[in-house]
Amino acid sequence: MAEASRLAVGSGTEARDIAIMAREGSAPGLFWLGGFRSDMLGSKASALDGLGAREGLAVTRFDYSGHGQSGGRFEDGSIGRWLEEALAVFATTSGPQIVVGSSMGGWLALLLARALATVGESRVAGMLLIAPAVDMTKDLMEDLFTPAEKAALAEEGVVEQPSDYSDAPYRLTRLLIEDGRSCLLFGATIATGCPVAILQGGADRDVPRAHAEKLLSHLTLDPVSYTLVPDGDHRLSRPQDLKLMERLVLSLVADAAR
Repeated sequence: MAEASRLAVGSGTEARDIAIMAREGSAPGLFWLGGFRSDMLGSKASALDGLGAREGLAVTRFDYSGHGQSGGRFEDGSIGRWLEEALAVFATTSGPQIVVGSSMGGWLALLLARALATVGESRVAGMLLIAPAVDMTKDLMEDLFTPAEKAALAEEGVVEQPSDYSDAPYRLTRLLIEDGRSCLLFGATIATGCPVAILQGGADRDVPRAHAEKLLSHLTLDPVSYTLVPDGDHRLSRPQDLKLMERLVLSLVADAAR
């Protein structure tokens, strides 16, 4: 059974309380990184936990600050802030981990691997990136802003955009956009130090197929597989999509055990 806990990250005015669900099991563990405005109770995260339960694997999932059950305001969030939280939660795990990142979580997975490598931490044994939104604050947000949205960001510090996944609009802050510039990965080779699998929907309007293929061109140092679901949307949460996700995770688990 997955156990709920909470982890304090940051100090002073930067302190926030992070909600974690962790399932005990064998290695390699499965480490979930969710998407922008998603939470650890979503269909893909829940399916991953179910896979861990069936296979006897440890599973760790959590909510970023301002998301789901975690504390903090969403408007205070940024890629660097959520990466700090991911690193803190990763430190609660033990042994090799298969990191599964969805959308924004795919970007954070790559940043997590890079940060761990700089301190000689090599426990990332494999990586599944689902519709990876690498450099999304620039490529998929700032570069696509209309003149009116650019003016709103400059004058009001926030851009509101309609969402296909919620009645409330997305609030994209100046902090999110400016902090994202310090986390960009495109333009240089991306090293992960482990096998990488990419799962992409061909009908994804939020993270287009071309964006995933741009990432492919940057992953030239490690083994990479690319699986395209021609009619898959951004969610990739249909039963057949979840089964495909599970098969890719198990393939990475088998690779890690060799």
